[in-house]
Amino acid sequence: QAHLVESGGRSVHPGGALTLSCVGSGYSFSDSYMAWFRQAPGKEREVVAGVSDGGNYRPYAASVNGRFTIYRDNPKNTLYLQMTSLLPEDTATYYCAAGSRPYSEFVRSWSSANVYDYWGQGTQVTVFS
Repeated sequence: QAHLVESGGRSVHPGGALTLSCVGSGYSFSDSYMAWFRQAPGKEREVVAGVSDGGNYRPYAASVNGRFTIYRDNPKNTLYLQMTSLLPEDTATYYCAAGSRPYSEFVRSWSSANVYDYWGQGTQVTVFS
């Protein structure tokens, strides 16, 4: 059974930095594309960034492009999200997700939650003054 566990969320001040981790098990981690999503209170879940199985394709949401970096370590079955220049609007629960559809479908639909089969339980990031 697939299992994703996020960690690293905490409270930080605006302008601060944080790195989230997500460890996957119970499925073929290195054959799956992955992504980070987030959901703020009262808002819908939104994609933050995605990464292909080999790590070469890494699309980002416009709101985080240039501030966040997604990367993965396949031998360690771990996905990361390095966040810098954090803003109060980055406050949310962050989720990692994994899927294994064809690469072309990931490129076309990476921002849609529908192409991901496995989800973690989330880790809370709070940015406040």
